Amino acid sequence: MFTDVNGLKIHYDFNGKIGTDTPVLYIHGAGNSYHSWVNQLAADIRGCVQIALDLPGHGDSEGSGFKSVDDYADFVKLFADALGISKFIIAGNSMGGAISQTFALKYRDYLKGMVLIGTGAKLRVKKEILEGVLKGESYSNKAYSKKTDCELVKEAEKDFHKTSPQVRHDDFYACDNFDVMDQISRINIPTLIICGEDDELTPVKYSEYLHSKIKPSELKIISEAGHMVMWEKPKEVNEAIANFVTNL
Repeated sequence: MFTDVNGLKIHYDFNGKIGTDTPVLYIHGAGNSYHSWVNQLAADIRGCVQIALDLPGHGDSEGSGFKSVDDYADFVKLFADALGISKFIIAGNSMGGAISQTFALKYRDYLKGMVLIGTGAKLRVKKEILEGVLKGESYSNKAYSKKTDCELVKEAEKDFHKTSPQVRHDDFYACDNFDVMDQISRINIPTLIICGEDDELTPVKYSEYLHSKIKPSELKIISEAGHMVMWEKPKEVNEAIANFVTNL
């Protein structure tokens, strides 16, 4: 499906009924696409419609992306307005988690709850990674647990080529400049925090910090999973999200 947002043709997929069911809006990470969430879209949550979009310049969406998390959060608001959804649960992985936190700080009235997966209140990116992504390097070797099957990684990464190195670089630049550590305690919506036990990019301590600052929140650490825990352990992630959403 596509919708027009500020003159851009934006791709998204969903399951459920937009307009009647409670929306869960999934926001992908740096350089990724809605494909990050296909295992969530394949699972039903009673009374909910799950929606995953390609941010501008990612996947099958038009545009060239942004260089700040704030701009992405503003875009997500425009996307929600285009679909006519409000009082939704926002869910994000990595950069998507940064966008979700920023959205919660700026547009609290839109939200019923939040799910943060493999993210932090501050996301620093090494200079060599910023330089490497411009050369087309993926760094997927750091995004998965060493226990994760290589065939699963290939399937999870198959949309990698759809996002240009420049857009991917700008995403990581946005992450490197993201820091809401002094604001995070202002978020007061129900929040589920999920982290893979083997996450190298946003280690468990990042999620523990979020849990300590966001009231009310709950923390779920999933074993034998890394940064892309929603791909590596979809059953556990889906169950955690379903339990959280149905108890709001």
